[in-house]
Amino acid sequence: MGFPDQIVRTVELAHPPVKVWAAITTAEGLASWFGDTATIDLRPGGTARMTWTEGGHVANMRVERVEEPSVFGFTWHIYGLPEDDPRRTYVEFTLEPAGAGTRLTVVESGFAQLPEEAYQAAFGGNTDGWKSELGELVEYLDAA
Repeated sequence: MGFPDQIVRTVELAHPPVKVWAAITTAEGLASWFGDTATIDLRPGGTARMTWTEGGHVANMRVERVEEPSVFGFTWHIYGLPEDDPRRTYVEFTLEPAGAGTRLTVVESGFAQLPEEAYQAAFGGNTDGWKSELGELVEYLDAA
């Protein structure tokens, strides 16, 4: 395949890792910037679910990695594929202290498993999605 397998986004946040960790790993935090409602069982093998009122979208996730307060990873359904398709991408948040704030890197991988037409929709949609969602995370943290 001749296309990238992963989306990588890094953002500098003016908040300590403990505050960023809470925003990305708690139901309250996730529902404040990522979805409209959220549930999460924060342990490897645990489940998480987010819903968006606009469009009625639901994301069911499986928690894969929890290394508080520096790494959180999950798998989820690939945008654009039928709901019963077993393929998933892996999303990992890495938090690093950066002065008084945090450098947050988000990597979503697993796109190379897709045929080109499905790849274009999933990779393009999620590239735009992470830009938007991380902007919302910054707004949420700055307002709190």
